[in-house]
Amino acid sequence: MALHLSSAIISHKLSLNASITPSLPKRSALPTHFIFCSNQMPSKDPARPGRSSIPCLPKKNHSEELANRHDFTTNLYMSICRLGQKKLESLIAVILMSVQIFSPLPLVGWDSFSISPARAVLYSPDTKVPRTGELALRKAIPANTNMKAIQESLEDISYLLRIPQRKPYGTMEGNVKKALKIAVDEKDSILASVPIDLKEKGSTLYASLIDGKGGLRALLESIKDKDPDKVSVGLASSLDTVAEIELLQAPGLSFLLPKQYLKFPRLNGRGIVEFTIEKGDGSTFSPEAGGESRKTAIIQVVVDGYSAPLTAGNFAKLVIDGAYDGAKLSCTDQAILSDNGLDKNSGYNIPLEIMPSGQFEPLYRTTLSVQDGELPVLPLSVYGAVAMAHSEVSEESSSPYQFFFYRYDKRNAGLGGLSFDEGQFSVFGYTTVGKDILSQIKTGDVIVSAKLVEGQDRLILPNES
Repeated sequence: MALHLSSAIISHKLSLNASITPSLPKRSALPTHFIFCSNQMPSKDPARPGRSSIPCLPKKNHSEELANRHDFTTNLYMSICRLGQKKLESLIAVILMSVQIFSPLPLVGWDSFSISPARAVLYSPDTKVPRTGELALRKAIPANTNMKAIQESLEDISYLLRIPQRKPYGTMEGNVKKALKIAVDEKDSILASVPIDLKEKGSTLYASLIDGKGGLRALLESIKDKDPDKVSVGLASSLDTVAEIELLQAPGLSFLLPKQYLKFPRLNGRGIVEFTIEKGDGSTFSPEAGGESRKTAIIQVVVDGYSAPLTAGNFAKLVIDGAYDGAKLSCTDQAILSDNGLDKNSGYNIPLEIMPSGQFEPLYRTTLSVQDGELPVLPLSVYGAVAMAHSEVSEESSSPYQFFFYRYDKRNAGLGGLSFDEGQFSVFGYTTVGKDILSQIKTGDVIVSAKLVEGQDRLILPNES
């Protein structure tokens, strides 16, 4: 039985809250038998129960009798036909109901009654919870609405490519044409959202998005060739370019922080932290493809201030201050935790900070209710997610210094493939380089150094406010 993240690392004395595994609602079973009712009237003749009695007609004259007999025969025939039709309709209904019961196909409309609206979000394949750090980070960029429309149209193709059988290339082509039309028609709006000092770079990226080797027109040709590998590569290239343009359009936060939190460091955008990891027992990391065994390994993490500016800012400052240099790592099946024996004066007591999907600013000191359909912009349910542990003092705050890498495993996930601890921690970034190293890290391995290699200019310290 899979343990929750909070339960799995209790031995490390971290204040990670224990969540409750959501239970599936019990479905009411459909009856597997039917009651058939007869429309026959009981006979007054005890010797012949259940038979319909036909009254005798008094004789008048022969012609009248023949006419009456003809009318009676006709009426009887019509009655029998109507009765037969009703029985046939009943039989068809029974067959259809039986098929519905014993068929593995779902009943149309049944799920809408048996699954609560809160859980429907988790069952729906259209939920599209990001499953990679790159996708989650791209969704988190607060960019121009036209660029977001292009992004969404292209990301839909990613889901269409997953269809194992005959792929809907016609739909894919329509998505790219839609994105291309927006890009061409809204060129002025897209470039107007880029700061003046970045206009030249923005124009270059825009031209690449339209006509570049990995641009939209090249993607259209790949789709026409019906080559899923080429489509996948071209799509990734186009989406990377989209993300680069969006990052140019978002030089800072799209919301104002509450005044009481301006005393904390904050990251107004993105940063990259590079960790150098060394084996604590003197062994080596597995070689890269065609390479040699390594004594040290490099891991890069993109930290996102767009969704978690306080958490990312505090972490970036700790990195600059050298707080993690020499820190030992502890491992569970689900997480790699930094040493909790750092200087108690390191870092700030940052409130729990989670940006809900569809919202424009983070929530503070509150968790999300995944069962009620609340999902974070930066989900924990991604292999290589980076988050802060909970404070030892209060579950409404993150630890001032202790973070962890999350080793998500869908086999141990709950409803909708989400972690049982989804929406409970301040996720502030994802491992983008060296994800293969995470599985090789063991308890006792050491962070030789941690460096903020990008984003120093976006780190705002309290005395600079």
